[in-house]
Amino acid sequence: MGEKDLEIEETSPPCREDETKTQVGKVKKKKKVKAEKRGVCHVSRVPPRMDHVKLRQVLSQFGEIQRIYLVPEAAAAQMNRKRAGGFRGQAFSEGWVEFTKKSVAKRVANMLNGQQMGGRKRSSFYYDIWNVKYLSKIKWDDVTDEIAQRHAVREQKLALELSAAKRERDFYLTQVDKSRALSSIEERMKKKQKVQQESGVISDFPSDQFAPKVIRQFPQKKPVADQAGKLKPSLSKDVLAGVFGGQ
Repeated sequence: MGEKDLEIEETSPPCREDETKTQVGKVKKKKKVKAEKRGVCHVSRVPPRMDHVKLRQVLSQFGEIQRIYLVPEAAAAQMNRKRAGGFRGQAFSEGWVEFTKKSVAKRVANMLNGQQMGGRKRSSFYYDIWNVKYLSKIKWDDVTDEIAQRHAVREQKLALELSAAKRERDFYLTQVDKSRALSSIEERMKKKQKVQQESGVISDFPSDQFAPKVIRQFPQKKPVADQAGKLKPSLSKDVLAGVFGGQ
């Protein structure tokens, strides 16, 4: 009996693992079914001073919202806007809104797209226009994949720009070091030559080695077009006498 009990104890854990796997599979299936019922809308323009909290407050009155993601504005555009005296806070360029039901997402896009945002007149985006589009057959996982791809492209572009800037900096520093080395060599040679001249020792270096460079200027001919305007056709006196009868 003891051996049978041990065998039963050894075979029992795999059964529990199978049960947990089936439960996990059921949970995943339920999540997938819920995700299939959701709808995603794309907001192509986010007004200044609007963040995800205010956007949720405005859109939640039309239906339940699951998730919101807003793309931060580029650093260059933000700097230019601040220099021009515009809004100095965090701005967003575009965003995505996930509703729990596809029908609600379609209705919101059809109803709000191209319409004035409205609300309170004191609101900073009262006169802004909605730019909302329903994304059919697009799920939130597709949105996250696109965002990750954009981020990877941006990081790759930034890495290339940094490498190009580093190459330019290294080239500039090498040229500076070369010029410093050449100038120091020239100064040493001049000092050595001066000491040798004062002591009366004939220098092995030619005297014109460190002479200032002479820039030669060659005379240029004047353009023919300038002289052509000055040369005007003139009639001889004989021709004029024949025309006017020798007067």
